[in-house]
Amino acid sequence: MAHEAYVQLVCPECSKDWEMTPSELPKHDENYSCPDCHATRRTAEFMRTDRDLENLKELQS
Repeated sequence: MAHEAYVQLVCPECSKDWEMTPSELPKHDENYSCPDCHATRRTAEFMRTDRDLENLKELQS
């Protein structure tokens, strides 16, 4: 059984950090809301690092 990768997220508004699988997230250019403060931005803006963004794009393609 394959294990799905996780990406690390951080909210640009409240600084909450957490992990999710790419399949749980909208596409990088769609809106996403922080589960704590409900700030809404493009999903890409929540990625902790450029590598997380690359992984999100790759695993959602």
